Amino acid sequence: MRYIATNRSIPGMRWRAAGRRILVSAAAALALSQGGCGPASGLPAQETAEETPGPVVAETIPEESTVVDGLDRLTMDGPDYDILKDLPVPETEGQPEYIRIGEKYEFVAELQERLMDLGFMDYDEPTEYYGEVTRAAVMLFQRQNGLNQDGVVGPSTIEAIMDPDAKYYAVSNGDQGSDIQRIQGRLYELGYLASENLVTGNFGDKTEEAVKKLQELNGITQDGKVGRQTMNLLYSDIVQPNMLVYGEKSDVVLAAQERLKTLGYMTTTPDGSYGADTTAAVKQFQSRNDLVVDGYLGPSTRQALNSSEAVPNGIGLGDQNETVTRIQKLLSQYGYLSSANITGYFGEVTEKAVKNFQSANGLSSDGSVGALTMAKLTGSNPRKYSAGSGGSSGSSSGTVSGSAASLISVAKSKLGCSYVWGAKGPSTFDCSGFVYWCLNQVGVRQSYLTSSGWQSVGKYTKITSFGNLRAGDIIVVSGHVGIVAENGTVVDASSGNGKVVHRTMGPWWRNNFICGWRIFG
Repeated sequence: MRYIATNRSIPGMRWRAAGRRILVSAAAALALSQGGCGPASGLPAQETAEETPGPVVAETIPEESTVVDGLDRLTMDGPDYDILKDLPVPETEGQPEYIRIGEKYEFVAELQERLMDLGFMDYDEPTEYYGEVTRAAVMLFQRQNGLNQDGVVGPSTIEAIMDPDAKYYAVSNGDQGSDIQRIQGRLYELGYLASENLVTGNFGDKTEEAVKKLQELNGITQDGKVGRQTMNLLYSDIVQPNMLVYGEKSDVVLAAQERLKTLGYMTTTPDGSYGADTTAAVKQFQSRNDLVVDGYLGPSTRQALNSSEAVPNGIGLGDQNETVTRIQKLLSQYGYLSSANITGYFGEVTEKAVKNFQSANGLSSDGSVGALTMAKLTGSNPRKYSAGSGGSSGSSSGTVSGSAASLISVAKSKLGCSYVWGAKGPSTFDCSGFVYWCLNQVGVRQSYLTSSGWQSVGKYTKITSFGNLRAGDIIVVSGHVGIVAENGTVVDASSGNGKVVHRTMGPWWRNNFICGWRIFG
């Protein structure tokens, strides 16, 4: 989610402009009929009368001047007011007075853009469709501004949203809703809420205390409210948690290290000290277990770590670290990989080499280096490459499960699935959850990142020019992320459409482009 403020003109205010023009036109016509134009029109005439005493001589009015701006001839009793009803009325844009869910109007795009700018709706290319996501954003705005929370955009709601002084999204003690539950969940993850049963969706005293503690430890204003600054902090990579972190030493850390070692995430000997190796192991565990990757041993991470369903470590497509370099050196040593491909990045070439090694050594050929494959690679008698064992990998030719075509195919298979903030699949997604799920389905072991996290992921080839994007790339725009498809199109989970869509990558994408990431090739 992107949290920004903007100072832009309010185009939606033209909604009522046509009505004002009608009144002005009628008033102008009436003024002309009562005494002509100029600053003296309609003013008392006693000064002129006093300077020119005597009988007043009526001035002859030319025949062609007796019709003024659509009115009938002036009469002895004044203008014919009945003709006002026949004045032409300028056409409006066609929006109804109330906009409800399921309707589609041009103005909805302006409405969505304004809600995005104010932080009530995830950033995306605006659409004309007033769907469930837009309605939910409107209801949040209505709640914050003391309006009837019906999700219907009527005159009072539209006026408040389009007001240049409209306030950015903020919540405080007494508010309730699904957005509060998400905030509480993150506070729990960071150790500011003591127990999971406090994640209720009701912003009470405990939540206010947790927010104040977060603000205190992170050096921002301690008002107990979650506004723009606090919301940005909650999901940033610089937030200070209230939990076990780097530099601490305890039996709790030791127990976590031993579990990480058992699951194959830790390569050093557990000692109870939370150092760089522990942080790296925790991050790797979080990325494999659908957790926020922050390197902290928070409540949810410890719970997942001790669960019987904890996913063990495995190195695979998309990984980039020293462990990958070590694996590539071993594969090269045994003849499965060219030395030129020892890069530290686990790409398609390395995946193919791993599959060949696994096949030759009686292992399941999934292309991922798990505990068994690692044990065989580092053992004393692995089988070396031979012509019949699959071939040495020296280039990235050929199509594999993790190819760009496979990624696009998986992405398109989810067209029409609902957009839900924070969802990671398999049937509901937000924009970053959609990219995360699709990559993992084709074997790319990518951890969950927010759209802002995708701006600096770093381990893939970075594309800095919009024109250089190609099918299979990940495109990052301001507050949003998607998967580039064929012929200048993109597949993404769209908040504006309320679902996963396949659409043209038009001017909005170009104007908001930040970077792209090439996963394959």
